[in-house]
Amino acid sequence: MKKIMTLFLIGFGTLQAQLPDGKQILDRIDQNLSSENRVFSSSMIIHGRRATSTVRSKTWTAGQNKSFTEYLFPVREQGTKMLKLEEQLWIYSPSADRIIQIAGHMLRQSVMGSDLSYEDLMEDNKLTDQYNAKITGSEIVDGHNCWVIELTAFVPEIAYQEQKLWVDQERNIPLREEMYAKSGTLLKKTELSDIQRINGRWYPKKIVFKDMLKEGTGTEFIIEEIEFNIPIPEYIFSKASLKK
Repeated sequence: MKKIMTLFLIGFGTLQAQLPDGKQILDRIDQNLSSENRVFSSSMIIHGRRATSTVRSKTWTAGQNKSFTEYLFPVREQGTKMLKLEEQLWIYSPSADRIIQIAGHMLRQSVMGSDLSYEDLMEDNKLTDQYNAKITGSEIVDGHNCWVIELTAFVPEIAYQEQKLWVDQERNIPLREEMYAKSGTLLKKTELSDIQRINGRWYPKKIVFKDMLKEGTGTEFIIEEIEFNIPIPEYIFSKASLKK
């Protein structure tokens, strides 16, 4: 029995030695997903309990703290704009001709009936700035060898205190994610696909979000066009742009 236990411990130690460092994997993910700035056009296909709807928009982001989105379709949402500066978020509604600040519990509300919350849209920080990572093993997802990584937040005010990622070992992109509350409740799942090589980085052109606390089959977030690290006028990220 002692010999069997010794062999088991040796085998376990060898397996642990073969696993890469969790922080290194997060660094590689950040290199793919983070950028100095980016401009992209996207569609949200929202599969509700009774109907499916599509929302189209264009977004400008600078670093992790500035983001501006203009909604283009459907007609009832046309001209709606959203501005993020640091930890603050404002929305302009053309029908009411008002600028509203979204704060506190309102950040957890659904965006236009989708499976994304305002917190999800605001979250653009690097994983290494928010989480400690532990690689627990490997699995195959959609034919790709993936590291299974458990993330624990060291930032107290973050929306998801724990996450579980399945990260493509070759391209260093998550193909599947699970987001948890501090209580351990599973809040959201995502699946990332249509991974493309863009300007030297791997980037997902499609993400399916599923809010586990609401009905419906999820929301498809599709990147139609994207450009990285291009000049963006500073006036874009101002409250004055909301009413232009």
